Amino acid sequence: MQTYLVDMLECPACHGDLDWIISEKTKTWIGTAEAHCKTCDAAYPVREGIGLFLTPDLPRNDLWEQMQSGLSLHLQENPKLERQLMEPSLDSLAPADRFFRALECEERGNYSEAQIAEHSANKDLYTPAYLNCWNSQMDYVIEQLSVGDGPIVDLASGRCYLVEKMLHNLKRPVVATDFSPGILRKSRRKLKHFGLDGRVSMISFDARRTPFKDGSVDTLTTNLGLPNIEDPGKLLKELRRITRGNLLAISHFFPEDDEANARVIRDAGLEMLLHRRTALEQFDDSGWDVEVKNACVGDARPTPPSVVFDGTRPDGLPVEETTLEWCVLFGS
Repeated sequence: MQTYLVDMLECPACHGDLDWIISEKTKTWIGTAEAHCKTCDAAYPVREGIGLFLTPDLPRNDLWEQMQSGLSLHLQENPKLERQLMEPSLDSLAPADRFFRALECEERGNYSEAQIAEHSANKDLYTPAYLNCWNSQMDYVIEQLSVGDGPIVDLASGRCYLVEKMLHNLKRPVVATDFSPGILRKSRRKLKHFGLDGRVSMISFDARRTPFKDGSVDTLTTNLGLPNIEDPGKLLKELRRITRGNLLAISHFFPEDDEANARVIRDAGLEMLLHRRTALEQFDDSGWDVEVKNACVGDARPTPPSVVFDGTRPDGLPVEETTLEWCVLFGS
């Protein structure tokens, strides 16, 4: 974690100031520390350079840890499945199984092999229009952020697709954040392997209750991250509180009249941010002045099922073929 973050952070539970006890640091880097709230006495550690600012009162459902670590455990317990996934040539595997192989390669630290497997999987998991629209949004964000030198805070970074692109193409410091400490540790090891860890900090917190002071974030980004936050409630108001500059949120929207997918979206409680009309209403109600930028439309289909894992699909949506509107929501 970079030292400049100390001045930006507060207690996420009560917004109190923090006392820092730093036991491992350089001039610009904090490896091990403990931050104590002066008001409520909550403690937040920094371990392996990752700040842990999760509050105990919000429920935790670490889907990243369940998926990636659960996959490795399942393979360890089922050697036959492990051989079916890891031994064949990549081209002989179903697209979903190439994706799961990439996850397992990452877990084992075989990052170059993981990249090859994931690239091979993606071209058959997703339509060309889906991939083109998604890449177009990331390119747009990079272009918008190419001017300026302040830190960029990326929300719900997950496996750090956008973070990695920003580190490759920009000279600005980046803060990768996620609810899951496990996925941040794995992403940090991957970025370090590729020599990209010098300008990135990592903080784990719940986006509904961030550890940033009022107006301390100049630039906030997210790559399809907002709908992944469970029970978002006042999420957008919290992001409005901490952001003094701009939010660039890569988003895609499902048609509201697409009943098959809309039903699944409603059942999962995701309609607030996966439908254009309601998403814009929520931003407006939360005090954001938001514009739709770089919009494009592309067909999307359900990801093909796994053969090795008996029909498991990498993505839960869409459940039927549809047309997605992609864009960057530019908020100020």
